[in-house]
Amino acid sequence: MARQRAVIAIGGNSLIQHRDRQTVEDQYRAICETSRHMAVLVEQGYQLIISHGNGPQVGFILLRSEIARRQVGLHIVPLSACVADTQGAIGLQIQQALGDELHCRNLPEPVVTVVTQVEVDPADPGFSHPDKPIGEFYPREELPTLRAQHPGWIMQEDTNRGFRRVVPSPVPRRIVEIEAIKTLLAGRHHVVAAGGGGVPVVRKAGGLRSIDAVIDKDRTAALLATELAASLLVISTAVEQVKLNYGTPGERAIGQVTAREMQRYLDQGHFAPGSMAPKIEAAISFLENGGQRVIITSPENIGKAIRHNRGTHIVP
Repeated sequence: MARQRAVIAIGGNSLIQHRDRQTVEDQYRAICETSRHMAVLVEQGYQLIISHGNGPQVGFILLRSEIARRQVGLHIVPLSACVADTQGAIGLQIQQALGDELHCRNLPEPVVTVVTQVEVDPADPGFSHPDKPIGEFYPREELPTLRAQHPGWIMQEDTNRGFRRVVPSPVPRRIVEIEAIKTLLAGRHHVVAAGGGGVPVVRKAGGLRSIDAVIDKDRTAALLATELAASLLVISTAVEQVKLNYGTPGERAIGQVTAREMQRYLDQGHFAPGSMAPKIEAAISFLENGGQRVIITSPENIGKAIRHNRGTHIVP
């Protein structure tokens, strides 16, 4: 009998838990902690597909790149290369941490990372309205030099902090390496895939081409879960439960809810754009395409959510 599959989208708080602890070693310790909670799902019979955020890590690469440009004139690292770099580096840490944790629990199953491309539509409206900020803040006087060096960059002013590059955030359409991922799953591997939402690519004459954009990781995780016929999607975030009227005296946590009810709450404006709203949209999309359950909770509550119904559970 085939095992149930669970896609886990781990957020930035699963990788960097405090702004004063952001080294590679700090990140590994955070991933080790998260792996202990993910391993509970394996004990419950699930095969895991793990996606992850990479915003801070891409920011670090861009900062190093910018320092190198200013100091010795080296080239800026393309955003697509940054995403691929972080997929490999973070994937390695998850492989090691989760692999060790499973071994300690007498579940010695291999964990492997796939550097994953995600195809997007070149006509996606997101390309007409780039709004995802990345990288450093630049003073106004550097704009002419930057525009000469990078004519394709779109710069947007951030009040009191200077100008920052913005890029599109298109909707994911296809996981390019999906057949390779299926093959690994058939071989009883747990797979780390589509980190950072995937490396965005578009199809042009001659094949796929990487582009500078940022794909929402939770949307990609939902697409991945759908294409792999996963029964469960877990979205890890900073809070134990989704809340209505967040930050007000009428704040109320949500336990179990249907996708239709959650859509109503979304339409009523309960969830902030760029924060909880994309997670809710991803959850609803997965359930509308055959998924059985979505859990939204903090990393330390993943195991408790499976065994004791902690967190927010969204069902069809």
